[in-house]
Amino acid sequence: MADSSSEEIAVIGNTDLTAAELENNRNNTMAEAGTALLKRMEISVAEAEKRTGKNAVNMQETYTVYLIETRAVDTATDGQNPTPDTLWRRYSEFELLRNYLLVTYPFIVVPPLPEKRAEFVWHKLSADNMDPDFVERRRAGLENFLLRVASHPVLSNDKIFYSFLTEENGWKEVVFETGFQAKADSRLKALNATFRVKNPDKRFTELKLYSDELQSVTSQLLRVRARVADRLYGVYKVHGNYGRVFSEWSAIERDMGDGLQSAGHHMDAYAASVDDILEEEEHYADQLKEYLYYAEALRTVCKKHELLQYELEVDAQDLTSKKQQREELATGTVRTFSLKGMTSKLFGQETPEQREAKLKVLEEQITEAENLVIQKNAECEEFVQKAWVDMERFKEQKDRDLKEALISYAVMQISVCKKGIQVWTNAKECFSKM
Repeated sequence: MADSSSEEIAVIGNTDLTAAELENNRNNTMAEAGTALLKRMEISVAEAEKRTGKNAVNMQETYTVYLIETRAVDTATDGQNPTPDTLWRRYSEFELLRNYLLVTYPFIVVPPLPEKRAEFVWHKLSADNMDPDFVERRRAGLENFLLRVASHPVLSNDKIFYSFLTEENGWKEVVFETGFQAKADSRLKALNATFRVKNPDKRFTELKLYSDELQSVTSQLLRVRARVADRLYGVYKVHGNYGRVFSEWSAIERDMGDGLQSAGHHMDAYAASVDDILEEEEHYADQLKEYLYYAEALRTVCKKHELLQYELEVDAQDLTSKKQQREELATGTVRTFSLKGMTSKLFGQETPEQREAKLKVLEEQITEAENLVIQKNAECEEFVQKAWVDMERFKEQKDRDLKEALISYAVMQISVCKKGIQVWTNAKECFSKM
C-alpha cells in the first residue's frame, strides 16, 4: 500500500485538463494579472547610439546603447503630447531582464531577444554586430521584445520590468536584490532530470519534440531565404549591367539611340530598387528568427517541468523507502538486503526501547516527507495549469504572426515578379518604337 500511494502522488502533476478547466484557468490568470501595461503606456526603442568606454577589467571597448521612450497613454488620448520619459540601456541589460523573467516565471514562454550577432546572412550582408543596418534591425527587435512583454497578461505587471522602463539608475541593484540568480536551475541539474524522470508528461514531451521541429524548419527556411536573397541581388545587378550596356549602345546608334537609352533607364531604375527590396526581405527574416528563438523558450518551459517532476518522484521514492523501514522495524523482518540487516544478524536484534525510539524518529520523518510530497505535487500541478494556459496563448500568437508574415512575404515576392515583368514590358515598348 505504501508503494502504490506514493506512486499515485508522484504522477498527479500529469493530470489532463479539460477544455472548460483550461478556459477557466485562462480567465483567472487574466483577471489576476489585470490590464496589460501596453494598454496604459506607449513604449518604443527610438534610436541606437555607439559609445566607447571602459569595461569591468578597465579595458577600452565600443558598445551600443538603445534609447527607450515611454509615455502614458492617457496623455495621448487627451490630446496632449508631452515629452516622453527616456533612458538608455545596453543589450546586456535586456539580457539581464530576460534572465530574471525566465527564473521568476518558469511556466511562461518568455519572448526571445533579437540575435546578438548576425546569423543566416546572405553574402552581401555584413555580419559585423556594429554594422549600422544590423544595429537598426536589432533596435527594432529589442522594441518588439519590450512590446511582447508589455502586452503579456502576467509579465507586463512585473515591478522589475516596470522599473527597467522607468528607472535608469539603480535598476541592476534592484534586480540582483531579488535573488533570482540563486533560484536559477543549473544546466547539469536540468539535464539529469531529463534522463532520469520516470513519468514524463506526454504533452510536454510532445511539445519538446514540436519545439525541435519548429527550430529545424525555421532554420531551413532562413537558409533558403538567404539563398533567394543572394539570387535576387544577382538578378538586380544583371539588370544594372543591362542598363549600362543599353546606355553605351545608344551613344553609337543614331536611329535606335532614344529607344535604347529609354530601355537602359528602366533597367537602371529597377536595379536601384534592390536595396529597398532586400531591406524588406530582412524584415521578414527577423520575424522568422524570432520564432526560431521561441523554440528554445518552449524547451525551457519543458525542462523546468521535467525538473519539477523529477524532484517530485525523488521525494515520493524517499517516502516509500521510509515507510518500508517503518514496516521492517515494526515487524522485525527485513524485506531487502541491506547492511543494517546483516548487522542485526551478526550482533543481534535491537532492544524494544531502541526500536521504539527509531520508530518515533521515522514517524516524524515520514510526516515531513508526506508534507513535502504533497507540497511538491501541488507545485507541479500548479505549474502544469499555468504553463498550459500560456502555451495556448503562445499558439494563438504564433499562428497569427506566422500566417501574417508568410502571406506578406508571398505578396512581396509577387510584387517583385510584377516589377520585373513591368520593366521588360516597358523595355519592349521602347524597342518597338525604334
